[in-house]
Amino acid sequence: MAGKMLSLLPPLLLAAAGLAGLLLLCVPTRDVREPPALKYGIVLDAGSSHTSLFIYKWPADKENDTGIVGQHSSCDVHGGGISSYADNPSRAGQSLVECLDQALRQVPKERHGDTPLYLGATAGMRLLNMTSPEASASVLAAVTQTLTQYPFDFRGAHILSGQDEGVFGWVTANYLLENFIKYGWVGQWFRPRKGTLGAMDLGGASTQITFETASPAEDPANEVQLWLYGQPYRVYTHSFLCYGRDQVLLRLLASALQTHGFHPCWPRGYSTQVLPQDVYESPCVASQQPQAFNSSARVSLSGTSDPALCRSLVARLFNFSSCRFSRCSFNGIFQPPVAGKFIAFSAFFYTMDFMRTVMGLSAATVQQLEAAAVTVCKQTWRELQARAPGQQAHLPHYCAGAMFMQQLLSRGYGFHERTFGGVTFQKKAGDATVGWALGYMLNLTNMIPAEPPVLRKGTDFGAWVVLVLLSAVLLLAATVLLLRGACAAKASSAI
Repeated sequence: MAGKMLSLLPPLLLAAAGLAGLLLLCVPTRDVREPPALKYGIVLDAGSSHTSLFIYKWPADKENDTGIVGQHSSCDVHGGGISSYADNPSRAGQSLVECLDQALRQVPKERHGDTPLYLGATAGMRLLNMTSPEASASVLAAVTQTLTQYPFDFRGAHILSGQDEGVFGWVTANYLLENFIKYGWVGQWFRPRKGTLGAMDLGGASTQITFETASPAEDPANEVQLWLYGQPYRVYTHSFLCYGRDQVLLRLLASALQTHGFHPCWPRGYSTQVLPQDVYESPCVASQQPQAFNSSARVSLSGTSDPALCRSLVARLFNFSSCRFSRCSFNGIFQPPVAGKFIAFSAFFYTMDFMRTVMGLSAATVQQLEAAAVTVCKQTWRELQARAPGQQAHLPHYCAGAMFMQQLLSRGYGFHERTFGGVTFQKKAGDATVGWALGYMLNLTNMIPAEPPVLRKGTDFGAWVVLVLLSAVLLLAATVLLLRGACAAKASSAI
């Protein structure tokens, strides 16, 4: 019996070796002696209503690998956006200190000097720059003075164009979802066949829509051509200034003051004092300012929970009367038909999340979205407070936000029942917040190459083939030896 066991030992060892060889092929060839060194990048997203700081990280030896960059952490700056400090610019810089101090602690000290630090300002600063270039320059100078006091590699504070904001948001979403290129388990890059998805961003002062299109844009101002990983992309993009959530609320408030003397989008039972000067100081509302009004006199305004009047008020924000192109979205802006899948983020997500989680409403179709907006607008102040007691500051505005989102998506951008089914409302993709910040950093650090990458560092393809063949030979030899041993044992027992 012992002799039989010994005769089977060599083929069993060969089989084990062959299986071990195949298993090794499935294990990534990484140096497990120590975790890979990381690099970091910091972006301050200076929006119209608030500023957020994002810290990104990636393996130090893999800068050009897609899907490698991830979000390490984030920090929300207390107070308003930097444009709100136009009258006291130094406070704009001071407001960033708490989050910058947090970044000092979260980025390893030895990495501080080679960590790029960017500040990008969006529509709030675009509006301020339109009305007061001097104030805009003072705010940027103040934040620059603060940022240069930190040991990071500060690379500037700039105002993004609306086109940049839209395109970088599109890049971020598709990069995080690995729609440009993906790394396969055999050690090669491949281009996913699912294609890219469109991106829709609703900020405080502007909204952007960006998506890939096959045909050239009739208006060259709405087209951007990109070359990423050896693949060309023709992208349609447009940013509507003054159509962000906060500016829309101001414009609706101005209309309610002048037209009704009450606010149909506010819940019944809610009232507040309004200072007209605060309403009309925005350049988005300046055209609605009456010729004569008492800027210092407060006006009492009450809500009426009237969905029909609210819809009428929102509808006035969109102009469909003229279009010099074959087709337009609104306000005479060219837009090709929406097609494919889209991701909607920022205030789009927060509005939809309120309807779904707080109100328990379904909004999977255009018809359901319209019905959900009406339901929200019918709520009284007491009913809303009972549903979401911790959201007092935002509760009066969900009706207007929902009605505007429904009108923008269906009438403005032209989503119908079939195409709306391809829209998902998300705050994050994986662990990273969806927005323009990551795409902005990837662009400025040249981390998305124009040319397609070659084989990534790992198992060489030739070596991989040799390992497969060797493992197969070992398994075959082990099988033959096992069969021979079995036959010999059978013959021996017969004798």
